[in-house]
Amino acid sequence: MSTQTTRNNTAPVHREENIDECAASLDGEGLAIGIVMSRFSPEIGEGLLSACLRELQRLGVDAVRITLATVPGALEIPLALQTMAHSERFDALVALGAVIRGETYHFEIVANDSSRGLMEVQLDSGVPIANGILTCEDDDQALARMQQKGADCAQVAVEMANLLAALGERS
Repeated sequence: MSTQTTRNNTAPVHREENIDECAASLDGEGLAIGIVMSRFSPEIGEGLLSACLRELQRLGVDAVRITLATVPGALEIPLALQTMAHSERFDALVALGAVIRGETYHFEIVANDSSRGLMEVQLDSGVPIANGILTCEDDDQALARMQQKGADCAQVAVEMANLLAALGERS
């Protein structure tokens, strides 16, 4: 048996030596990444975006291979992502925005339907999408989470693009 460490280095994982395992890769060199950002709650969107861009560049994604599209709100994000996915120009996509709870049921509709839309686009197109649409009780929660979530989305996009490429090479 071989011993490998998980990505966050918290506990070793024991696996049989003879299995074909795709290792996680955060090497962004050569990848093309599309980002769709909601303009609703602009301070939060811009915070998510700046963290995502910083992390993408730290991972080796060339800035000229990053495309940003902005849309009015979270419900418009899936359609823009679908168009990007079908263009076959991107290895992975990122959705950025915030849905802040208000006093009506509208929060649940927007949060649920935007998430469902992302999943449908991802599964229908085969292009991975990192979901960075924060769903929070208030602006303070979103502001506290935006930097980490933006960076996390960059890592997810790069890792999933590399994983799907590796899986495609093995089939």
